[in-house]
Amino acid sequence: MPLPDVLRQLLTAAGPSGYETAPASVFAEAARAFTDDVSVDVMGSVTARVAGTSDPADPGGRAPVLAIVGHIDEIGLIVTHIDDNGFLRFMGVGGWDAQILVGQRAQLITRNGPLPGVVGRKAIHLLREEDRKKVPELRDLHIDIGAKSGDEARELVRIGDVAVIAGEPMEVANDRVVSRAMDNRLGAFIALEAARLVAQDGGAPGDVAACGVVQEEITFGGARTTAFSLAPDVAIVVDVTHETGSPGVDVNEIGTHEFGSGPIVERGSVLNPIVFELLHDAAEREEIPFTVQASARSTGTDADAIHLSRAGIATGGVSIALRYMHSPVEMVQLDDIDACARLIAAFARSLSAQTSFAR
Repeated sequence: MPLPDVLRQLLTAAGPSGYETAPASVFAEAARAFTDDVSVDVMGSVTARVAGTSDPADPGGRAPVLAIVGHIDEIGLIVTHIDDNGFLRFMGVGGWDAQILVGQRAQLITRNGPLPGVVGRKAIHLLREEDRKKVPELRDLHIDIGAKSGDEARELVRIGDVAVIAGEPMEVANDRVVSRAMDNRLGAFIALEAARLVAQDGGAPGDVAACGVVQEEITFGGARTTAFSLAPDVAIVVDVTHETGSPGVDVNEIGTHEFGSGPIVERGSVLNPIVFELLHDAAEREEIPFTVQASARSTGTDADAIHLSRAGIATGGVSIALRYMHSPVEMVQLDDIDACARLIAAFARSLSAQTSFAR
C-alpha cells in the first residue's frame, strides 16, 4: 500500500503550533478536490464541508451536522536568543524529550524561507564523566546554522522564528511508514479522507465537515474556536495513541492496540456514550476491526475542548496506533489509516434526523 500523496504533503509541510500555514494550505487544496465549501478562519484552522442529503425543511427534522476534527499542528522549536557566536538558543513548542533532539537536522521557518541547521550539544568526548550520565535538557542544546558570527546569524534568523526536525517520510516493511508530524497530520488526513468518502458516496444525511484545527499541542485553541463557530451537533476527534506492540509498553495502563488492529474507539467521562455505541455498531456492521481504549477525566486531545463548546457538543474519539510519539520517527501502519477513515464515513452515513445524543 503506497503512502497517499496528500498524506505525504501534509507530513512534509512544516507547521508547529501557531505556525500552521503550510499544512493548512495542503489540507485546503486537497479538500477542494471533493467540495467547493472550504474556509480558513483567523486562527488558521480549515473547514471543508460536504452538504447533507436530507431536506432541512422536512417535518421530521434535519440530520445532525458532524464535525470530523484532526489537528494540523506539530511539535517544534522556537528561537529565544542568538548569541554573539551565531548559535541559536530555543524552547520547545509542545512536549519534547530533549535527548531525542541531540544531533537532529532542523528546518527553520524564516521570513526569507526555510533555513537548514542542526541541533548541537557538547561532544561526548568533552563531557565530564558525571555529565555523560545525565539526560540533557533543552537549555543544554543549541541550533547551529553555520553562521560565523552573531551578526550574520541575526541577518538570517529572528527571535521567535520556529523550527521543525527535518526529514522525509520513510517506508519500511509491512506497509509501515516513519515520519515526523504523524501526530497529528494523520488525524487531519483521516478527517479529509472520511469526508471524501462521504462525498464520493453521494453525501450523508447531515452535513459533514472535515476540520484541520490548529494549536492542539499547546492550547486546544483551534478546536475551541472551530467548535464554537461551526456549532456541530456531534464531533469525532481523530488523534493518535500509543501502539502497544513495541518493547516496554504496559498494556495494563492503556490496553492492547497493535498495528493492524484497526481504529481505536475511545470511551471515557468526557465522551458521549451514544457516539461510542454508534461507532461500535458501525465498525461491526462494516466488518472493520477495532479496539477500545478507556480514558478517565480527560482524553488529552481536542475532545477535551470540543465537548464543552457552547451548550455542549456530543463528542467521540477515534485514534490510530502510533509508535515513538513526539519524535522524528513516528511510525504508523497504512491499513489502519484506511480502516479509520472508513469507520468514520460509515458513522456519518448512519446518522439521521431521529438520532439523539441525549445521555
